[in-house]
Amino acid sequence: MEFHVKSGSPEKQRSACIVIGVFEPRKLSPVGEQLDQVSDGYISNILRRGDLEGKAGQVLLLHNVPNTLCDRVLLIGCGKERDFSESQYKRIISKAISTLNDTGSMEAVCFLSELNVKGRDTHWKVKHAVEAAQSSLYTFDQLKSKTDTARRPLRKLVFNVTTRRDLTIGEQAIAEGQAVAEGVKLAKDLANMPPNICHPTYLAEQAEKIADDYDKVNVEILEESDMLELGMGAFMAVAQGSAQPAKLVILNYNGAEDKDESPITLVGKGLTFDSGGISIKPSESMDEMKYDMGGAAGVFGAFLAIVQLKLPVNVVMAVAAAENMPGGHACRPGDVVTSMSGQTIEILNTDAEGRLVLCDTLTYIDKFNPDVVIDVATLTGACVIALGAHATGLLSNHNPLAHDLLNAGETADDRAWRLPLWDEYQEQLNTNFADMANLGGRPAGTITAACFLSRFTKKYQWAHLDIAGTAWRGGKDKGATGRPVSLLTQYVIDRANARASKDA
Repeated sequence: MEFHVKSGSPEKQRSACIVIGVFEPRKLSPVGEQLDQVSDGYISNILRRGDLEGKAGQVLLLHNVPNTLCDRVLLIGCGKERDFSESQYKRIISKAISTLNDTGSMEAVCFLSELNVKGRDTHWKVKHAVEAAQSSLYTFDQLKSKTDTARRPLRKLVFNVTTRRDLTIGEQAIAEGQAVAEGVKLAKDLANMPPNICHPTYLAEQAEKIADDYDKVNVEILEESDMLELGMGAFMAVAQGSAQPAKLVILNYNGAEDKDESPITLVGKGLTFDSGGISIKPSESMDEMKYDMGGAAGVFGAFLAIVQLKLPVNVVMAVAAAENMPGGHACRPGDVVTSMSGQTIEILNTDAEGRLVLCDTLTYIDKFNPDVVIDVATLTGACVIALGAHATGLLSNHNPLAHDLLNAGETADDRAWRLPLWDEYQEQLNTNFADMANLGGRPAGTITAACFLSRFTKKYQWAHLDIAGTAWRGGKDKGATGRPVSLLTQYVIDRANARASKDA
């Protein structure tokens, strides 16, 4: 879909539809009041009759509004003005887009971007409107033999801004919003793809495609033989039970002027299916374990957004891709393996496998001399219990990095919450038979999983994002969310902007 910005009066818009906000109780937004005056009170008369109260999500489509040049006016309920929040803004954008798409308005001018969202400027409102619009139109139907498509789908959306000075700001916001939306779409597509299609080799092929499609991007794929030669005993312990060969997928983007500048390094857990291995999971909802590569999907999506924006940074993406299956070659509870770092690990539960593939990957990526490392993983059910589906768990060995990620999450409306990484929790990983166990017991499961990873990240600044609760939804709305693409991309944008301000 095309997105544009312009500045103009609502009554002068030659469009299939213009979109106006209405607050409770029946209070038109400033643009709505302007349009109402031009139409000699036509809109306010309709509201007084009770056709639309202004409750959040209500819609009313008007035709042939007097003294206007548009075919339709879509009124969107925004709720109470004093309660109008960032999340409410995104919800009404989504509602507007789905309504436009269903009612045959192939193009529209949206005045919702002029609404006041506390603490947010034009850039934020336009960028998030683009993201919300694209998200509301997302479908995963490429595997269906018959698809339902709108007869006259929405093709073009113009956001109106208050002044002409905001046009440049709006154009930049559209570029960022579209890049993030493309990244989110890629992450959703990868995660929603069934595991018989999306296996480690498939992920490697997607990386090769990105490297072919974009400048300054190189790809490297480590095969199982390479990993065995490097001594990745923890990674291979997970992979050895599956007929699908594991891959360590590396994408390298050199966008900085200094090609030797230390890169921002994004590491993703890519368990394309997690049966639990010998410690097999219950059968109920096991189909959702195709989403155990949500971390890989997230870093793929963020990498794509960064490359599309041509940000002046160096970025390395590393995806630990494997399948965790039971079988005659599978690792067992009680096995002791040696990681690439030389540290030994007793495997108490084969379903705590994500930290095993990640620990060797986190050791490997030290070769890139990273500036910071952020790993992303659907790592622990404990994180779902602690934070639910709203916040990503964040743990870090570097306070400034954690602070920057939290701020990026607030800006992106893709929030995280920091948990402690105290030494006292490390004791739960003690075992009589190896340097550490791969499980710390039920208490503080998210924290002890991060404690495990922290033992392989002492050489650099590192943060861990546990997205077990935020990567996908279950139930009737089952599907990937595309998180934390927005958070990660915003973090890199913030880094690039801070560099530009410093150099100015």
